Amino acid sequence: MKKLSFILLVLMVGMAFTSCNDHETYADQKKKERAAISDYIKREGINVISEDDFKAKGNVTDTLKNEYVLFDNTGVYMQIQRKGCGNAIQIGETAEVLCRFYETNLLTDSLQLSNNVQSSSLNFVDKMTVTNSSGSFTASFVSGVMSSVYGTSVPTGWLVPLPYIKVGRPTANEKIAKVKLIVPHDSGQSSATQYVYPCLYEITYERGR
Repeated sequence: MKKLSFILLVLMVGMAFTSCNDHETYADQKKKERAAISDYIKREGINVISEDDFKAKGNVTDTLKNEYVLFDNTGVYMQIQRKGCGNAIQIGETAEVLCRFYETNLLTDSLQLSNNVQSSSLNFVDKMTVTNSSGSFTASFVSGVMSSVYGTSVPTGWLVPLPYIKVGRPTANEKIAKVKLIVPHDSGQSSATQYVYPCLYEITYERGR
């Protein structure tokens, strides 16, 4: 619990930092956001591929080449590290999805929030209800750290991977889906949207009940 409290404290510090920049214009804030994303991509040696290249590869990213696909309509960058097991969420289906994640504020380059608490006595997981309506995904958090801090609305950036991964319950020798995302503020959680900063996420997706 102390570790979780520390992470929440980091979040509050990050929010305080961004709130100090209220005098900046929205255009200035977006410019800083783009620069933070560009700096991270350069620093990490990320190879950005187009949506067309992504589709030509069979909707996969080569992790050995550190590939991320850029979705032009949202500005979200995605790397699929594991496709997952089971089945994708089908059109017309509503599913319970369990997520574990790390959230890093790229503007401050600091871990901001996580439910990956390493403790034998604690098992945090964020639970959301996801609906696939004709290929368009909507979702709400039911419980977990994200809903406690930001509210029940799921960042649209978290839904970007769903057409391309399987969301199942693993059996022996199977692994659940795992992605990395660079999410700009307008596809992010409520604090990112308000204070205009991008987040890096590492997220796993697993089917619940």
